[in-house]
Amino acid sequence: MAEKMRGVTLIADWVPKPDFVLGPKDVDHTQTYLGSKVWKNPRMEIREYDVPEPGIEEVLIEVKACGICGSDVHMAEADRDGYILYPGLTGFPAIMGHEIAGVVVTAGKNARNKRTNRAFEAGEEVTVEEMFWCGQCKPCADGYPNQCEQLNEIGFNIHGGYTKYLVVPSRVVWSLAPLKRRYSGKDLFLAGSLVEPTSVAYNAVIECGGGIRPGDNVVICGSGPIGMGAAAVLKRAGAARVILSETVRERAEMGRKMGADFIINPLKEDFTEKVLEYTDGMGANLYVEATGLPAVVYPGIEQAIWRGKTIGCTVVIVARADAKIPVTGEVLQVKKSRIVGAQGHSGYGTFPRVIECMAAGMDMTPLITKKVGLEAIAEQIVQLRTNRTDCKITYVADGF
Repeated sequence: MAEKMRGVTLIADWVPKPDFVLGPKDVDHTQTYLGSKVWKNPRMEIREYDVPEPGIEEVLIEVKACGICGSDVHMAEADRDGYILYPGLTGFPAIMGHEIAGVVVTAGKNARNKRTNRAFEAGEEVTVEEMFWCGQCKPCADGYPNQCEQLNEIGFNIHGGYTKYLVVPSRVVWSLAPLKRRYSGKDLFLAGSLVEPTSVAYNAVIECGGGIRPGDNVVICGSGPIGMGAAAVLKRAGAARVILSETVRERAEMGRKMGADFIINPLKEDFTEKVLEYTDGMGANLYVEATGLPAVVYPGIEQAIWRGKTIGCTVVIVARADAKIPVTGEVLQVKKSRIVGAQGHSGYGTFPRVIECMAAGMDMTPLITKKVGLEAIAEQIVQLRTNRTDCKITYVADGF
């Protein structure tokens, strides 16, 4: 009998809204790129599965740690009509979880380790990209793997990491060997599980946002893991002032640990006035929208751009939300500013650079405020709908 494993599985009903049209990349009753317009009545349960076996270019990984992401919360949460909140690529049922660190168990003969350019060896500590880009479509061939037209995402439309074993293509596996310069034992895997969300932040502010020059000012709206990752990356990149807008005290305090110089509570203070005060009237070179509430947040950003003296500002939209943004074109034109979107974390050397930053002292592990076992994951995902004090809750494997 094949070895079995358990996995926290998300199930939902395919009930398209009246305005939904099946797109060229959708699969009827199976997956869609517009999750919040199709999937209804989400629920989670622990199901039993056969342990998978790797193909010729695949790697079998034993999961040691896997962080709970806001996307997990939004996939499992329904609006008043019963539809999931998450607007992106989804296909159910699927084992959830995508912020993974683990150990190589075995690998196909053509699965190459990018660190050694040789076959993977059992026991190597690794992390995994969440986005399985195909490498064959035009966006991939043009160097845009995050916009892959044949994309699969672990924990979203294929099985993810809230389980014991996971099979993934070797092209998305990265060695955690550099982290051994700073971490050991359990801490190595906890740090490794933070590479993926930190890479999302890195991709947003460096690749999509164009980065900064040392001495620039930055404003980050929202101090979830992506916002805090952005604070850490930008401070390391030389930001003069990192200003964090956050309403929850515990998260604001965590933001200071990650590199924030100033905190704004927009419920108690005038966001625009405080940005201008903290920057001596200059405003910021880079603004990051990481709240998922762009319609609420953007007007204050727009006023800071308009009233500030900085020309050529960039606003990066990294949080996923099915919402319109109220934009005044005149502000962008006069201030020579722009709004850019950021998705994913693949390509551009992002994963290895984040790993090296962490190995060199950019410690992200304070973000982990709670560790739980498999049985508690679903409960924690539900609690995170209202629990804003914990930053990163992380699943750790039995015996870890």
